[in-house]
Amino acid sequence: MTMDRRRLLQAGGITALSAALPELVQAQASLSPQGAADHTIRIGNGLVELAPDRIISTTTYNGQFPGPLLRFKEGQQVVVDIHNDTDTPEQLHWHGQTIPVDVDGASEEGTPFVPAHAMRASLAKGMPHGFEVGYSLFSINGRILGHGDPIRVKAGERVLFHIVNGSATEIRSLALPGHSFDVIALDGNPVPTPARAPVLWLGTAERISAIVEMNHPGVWVMGDLADDDRTRGMGIVIEYAGKTGKPKWTKPAPYKWDYTHFGKSDADGPAPDETIEMMFTKKNAANQGFNEWRINDMAFSMDKMEPMFHLRQGKRYRLRMRNASDDIHPVHLHRHSFELTRIAGKATAGIMKDVVMLGGYQEVEVDFVADNPGLTLFHCHRQLHMDFGFMALFDYV
Repeated sequence: MTMDRRRLLQAGGITALSAALPELVQAQASLSPQGAADHTIRIGNGLVELAPDRIISTTTYNGQFPGPLLRFKEGQQVVVDIHNDTDTPEQLHWHGQTIPVDVDGASEEGTPFVPAHAMRASLAKGMPHGFEVGYSLFSINGRILGHGDPIRVKAGERVLFHIVNGSATEIRSLALPGHSFDVIALDGNPVPTPARAPVLWLGTAERISAIVEMNHPGVWVMGDLADDDRTRGMGIVIEYAGKTGKPKWTKPAPYKWDYTHFGKSDADGPAPDETIEMMFTKKNAANQGFNEWRINDMAFSMDKMEPMFHLRQGKRYRLRMRNASDDIHPVHLHRHSFELTRIAGKATAGIMKDVVMLGGYQEVEVDFVADNPGLTLFHCHRQLHMDFGFMALFDYV
């Protein structure tokens, strides 16, 4: 089955890229039946070599993994032609763009997908635990640690990294021994207060732009704090000019990621027109062995797909989100950006995002303006949470 869909989007902000992409590939332009497209994306299946002895079959965009880089100019309308060359229906969802509902790539307002990795059961004594997803391999820019070209730098350089957590389920960390990250943007939006962090934390689908001053010559591993995950590939080599030898890893000192470090010190902002209360709960192993997730005691129904929350255009809304579980939830609101206003009781302002991590038993408040009419999907970006109830629809009335 082939599906050709013409996509018109309003481009703006910083385009999210893969982590420190050494070689940027421009998506090819082609002619569509309706006229010239600025970019063309072809969704297909292919084999990807993560390492000489690690070849996997996966979905590709324009025959490559990760997909191509699309360069946009802020404020300029762009036409993207999307062709599905696979034998199954596909969805393509845009983060960080203000687009109409009919091209958002969400069948609930994305069609949920099941990650192509084996699932393992973890049933302990006492209260049952639901199935989770386990991974045997990880990659950065399509290669596992130790394979592929290193990122080559020179002493004294300041290197800008655009980092995307492209996992369907994982919360990821990133550190570079002997160096710090000067965070300048979150989810493509410049932060009001750029600040230094020794470790980056990214929830599923979050993006961070950060500058690193190369002032510690050597050959280093930039990777995840989890030793097992780095062993399975979650890292990339940083190589200074003139330096050779085995890449080194040194675990950084403990560091607590805090969004408010990047916000305004004066947190007084406009009051919302309405506050929407949201409580997130888990019922262990309640749905065919999987955990069931609920918002305000309601698991999303793919059969009914009824809106839970109702918006009026132009009004400012505050989402007061409480997590009554010990899981971390990277929650995402489609087709809108929101401002962080309170994190775990600490007021902040000026940080614009479309995904925010809500920690276990934590409370977070975000404000957004209802300025993009149509059905709007809200969900946890961890695929199993989303597939088993953690979604809700907003509509405009």
